[in-house]
Amino acid sequence: MMFPLALIFLLFYFLIMRPERRKQADHKSLLESLKKNDRVITIGGIYGVVANVQRDDDRVTLKIDEANNTKIDVTFNSIARVLVENADVEAK
Repeated sequence: MMFPLALIFLLFYFLIMRPERRKQADHKSLLESLKKNDRVITIGGIYGVVANVQRDDDRVTLKIDEANNTKIDVTFNSIARVLVENADVEAK
């Protein structure tokens, strides 16, 4: 009776919990490496360029419009990903 239950737990761990932890660790390392002039996308779908990083305040200032110099402040966790230039991808 315990063997099927243990098997279900192992499947749950390897199919759900482990990949989620890896994804969280990758996102954390992405946020730690965030620097000025990085192109990013927020979880709300806003594209911008990092203008300022305030790690103590958990805040990132994004420049979203070059013409009007429009800037917004977002939290670190609202950064979904950092965009990479095509030339950088081909070089690697």
